Amino acid sequence: MTYADGFVLAVPKENIEAYKEMARKAGEVWMEFGALEYAECIGDDVPYGELTSFPRAVQAKEDEVVIFSWIVYENREQRDAIMAKVMVDPRISGENMVMPFDGKRMIYGGFQTFVEHRAR
Repeated sequence: MTYADGFVLAVPKENIEAYKEMARKAGEVWMEFGALEYAECIGDDVPYGELTSFPRAVQAKEDEVVIFSWIVYENREQRDAIMAKVMVDPRISGENMVMPFDGKRMIYGGFQTFVEHRAR
């Protein structure tokens, strides 16, 4: 089974294009280093729940959109090796990385896959 990193974050609507550009660059880097999949999705039907929801989880404001993304790897070891390379890649790290969102409200984590269905 594969391994996946998942992310949920809020991006100000005025920064969506900047975020998309950052995501395109990041996706190219992750794929170059060996990720199997890289996906970034913009919230389209993401209601603000009474108790829990994606917007509540990231404290999304009225002028923000929720982003849900994931990266898939062959396994945890490959993820750790790829992540180490990505974090020092000058194309998307350090002073070259402009964060068009509040990273303190981003939720992320690594997950072991236990069911996989694909129509390919």
